[in-house]
Amino acid sequence: MNKIFPQGDANGSAAAGSKALPGGEGAQACVTQTNRTGFLCDDRSSCIPASSVCDGVRACAHGEDEEEALCRGVPQSLSGFLVAHCGDPASWIYSDQMCDGINNCGDCSDELSPVTTCPPCGPGWWRCPSTVFRYCSCIPRSLCRDHVQHCFDWSDEYSCPGP
Repeated sequence: MNKIFPQGDANGSAAAGSKALPGGEGAQACVTQTNRTGFLCDDRSSCIPASSVCDGVRACAHGEDEEEALCRGVPQSLSGFLVAHCGDPASWIYSDQMCDGINNCGDCSDELSPVTTCPPCGPGWWRCPSTVFRYCSCIPRSLCRDHVQHCFDWSDEYSCPGP
């Protein structure tokens, strides 16, 4: 079940029991089934990942995630809840890409302090200083014990229990 956080009704008042979030006109935040920031489609039941907005593919039934008014000046035209800034102020990512274990910013600022505070590695991950540019401080356990160095200290080959 998606959690929905409406901006408000036509009169500007938030729906009962909801939390209004700041953002662009009409855009509404929700939480996807994978517990990530999402965009609520006009049907008020479909919650798509933030990174599916303005990606050139209509994910909402009526295409509101690709409307020209929303997508013409990305990222400035997007609601604040859809955007996260990287360590380099000129760089940005979609908010659902924060703390996903992947180096989306290119400098790991989306995964490491002081820009963000991510939870510790999840159960499918191994914490180590990665040699793989794609990851920052954790690697997928599927890379453990595969006879290839993915951690600077080789812990993925000698200490990690594996997948």
